[in-house]
Amino acid sequence: MAFDHEKLDVYQLAIEFVARANDVVENLPRGRGYLADQLQRAALSIVLNIAEGAGKFSSKDKAAFYLRARGSTTESAAVLDVCERLKLLHTGICAEHKAELERISQMLTKLVKVHQK
Repeated sequence: MAFDHEKLDVYQLAIEFVARANDVVENLPRGRGYLADQLQRAALSIVLNIAEGAGKFSSKDKAAFYLRARGSTTESAAVLDVCERLKLLHTGICAEHKAELERISQMLTKLVKVHQK
């Protein structure tokens, strides 16, 4: 038996991004805990909001949680931008992670649109 959220491809990608974010966090220098904490919280928020949305019964509730997850996706991308600008993350790595976030964001947008009808 699997939970509804576990059946969603976007959930699986979001879980993978949490692992990617953890790799970024592990490589941040000391003194950058504020970036580490924010990235970890935002990445985890994507996963948790997808799971909570999938567990809701009404389409309106599902859409609201998927929209929150999409916001956390954008927040994660912004933290990566800051890391790149501060030269804490190589441009190529940042682009790779942001491409994954863009894919997640597009999938969440589709879910929101489906459930807003």
